[in-house]
Formats: sequence, C-alpha cells, structure tokens
Amino acid sequence: MEKIHKPKKVFVQGPVSPQFIADAIAAHQSKTTIGAHAIFLGQIRADKKEEGTVTGIEYSAYEEMAEQAFHKIREEAFARFELTCMHIYHSLGLVPVGEISLFVFVSSPHRRAAFEASEFVVEAIKADVPIFGKELVGGGAYVWKENS
Repeated sequence: MEKIHKPKKVFVQGPVSPQFIADAIAAHQSKTTIGAHAIFLGQIRADKKEEGTVTGIEYSAYEEMAEQAFHKIREEAFARFELTCMHIYHSLGLVPVGEISLFVFVSSPHRRAAFEASEFVVEAIKADVPIFGKELVGGGAYVWKENS
C-alpha cells in the first residue's frame, strides 16, 4: 500500500537563504537510512534583454492551486522512486540576481533514485505549477518571464 503524504507548505517570501539550505541538510544527519541526497538550487541569472539586464525576478502564484500541484508532484515522485524524504521550497516576491528561488532536496537510500527524482521534480515544477515571474530589468521595467 502506498503511503500518502500530507501536503507541505512550499512557498517562502523572498530568496531561499544559504542558512536555510544548510539547516535543511544538517537536519537529515540523524536519518541513518539515507544514503544519498540530491539538491537542486535554482538561481536568478542576470540575463540580457532588449530592455536591459535582469536584476531580479518577482514571483507570484495562485497559491492554493500551486500548493496542490506541488503536492501532486511530490506524491508522483514518491510513487515512482525509492525515496526517504523530499522537500521543495519556492520563492514568492522579489528575488535579486544571484539569489536562490527554488530549493529541491531529495533523499534516498541510493544515489540513482535521488538523482532521477530530483530531475523529475524540477521538470514537473517548470511544466505544471502555476508560478509567474516578472523579470526586473534595467531602470525598473518589468517583463514577464518565459520558462525555457
């Protein structure tokens, strides 16, 4: 019988801090059934646009729908891969260039499952979660971000 996980809060205001990431890693040292962690960090780039250079991205979301989509992705990952635990955090609000806006942390008894699940989760988030980004460029203009 598959275990159903309770929905978790995913959104954080502003960037995901290095200290938050370090604390998440440290909290797993006592979980001795874990043999591998895969961590994905999505960082804001200073892309060049027609309007100027990107200085940050302001994220918004239809939070209730997005949280449901995140939960569905988590459940599918647990069903497809041998995972011990998984954490997903995504920013809302302004995230400056160089800062982290997406933190995916997947743990498994073995590395292959951790790698594959991490890639699956990140690609599913990009494809299925209603999160919207406006890039702040040049002198303060906003341009809707297009996922690639």
